[in-house]
Amino acid sequence: MSFGDPNNPYGPPPQGQPGGYGTPQGQPGYGYPQGGQPGQPGYGYPQQPAYPGGPGGGFPTEMPGLLQTARVLLFIVGAVQVIGGLLLAFGGAFIKDASSVAEDSGADLGDDNPFGSVGDLGTAAAGVLVVFALVCLALAVLSIMLGVKFSNGAQGVRITTIVYGAIGGLIGLLGLLGGLGQGAAGTILFYVLWVAISGIWIAAMVTEDGRAWFNRPRY
Repeated sequence: MSFGDPNNPYGPPPQGQPGGYGTPQGQPGYGYPQGGQPGQPGYGYPQQPAYPGGPGGGFPTEMPGLLQTARVLLFIVGAVQVIGGLLLAFGGAFIKDASSVAEDSGADLGDDNPFGSVGDLGTAAAGVLVVFALVCLALAVLSIMLGVKFSNGAQGVRITTIVYGAIGGLIGLLGLLGGLGQGAAGTILFYVLWVAISGIWIAAMVTEDGRAWFNRPRY
């Protein structure tokens, strides 16, 4: 047999077949796995979706630090609002009882007073305090609920927090200007803290991490 015979089992394989001299360099032969492009998964492997909206093209799996700070501040403010609401309610009840006792004892406000009696004045003052108490308690519920919803809330929680912080910051600025005009150090300190807290709430919601956290998919 001749080595040039294509049917010769001892001769070299024909060109173009695996292992032959005609096989292009760098190309695997038939039956070998084909190499994909760098950075891409091979055929048959599940591809991971790249969700936009977060650092690196993905969503955060844990609540960012600034959001955690804003959440803690919401809980603290909510607790203070609960205490303030209860104190206002007790104050209204105390004024109501005190005015009733004063009226029974014959106390008189005089003819020039717009209120008919001490009892009427006490009732009006108690009503004002009760209204403020209800407002404080309602805001406390809002603050606490927003903090709770940070875990699984969506865009509604984020937008509500931004609006809440903006209104609170505006009220804080107005109070701060009034305190500066009066020179009251305690009032100034209170409103400075309130403006700072409102700013943290807004900043936590508008940062990239904050947007990504509330945009993340929920399964």
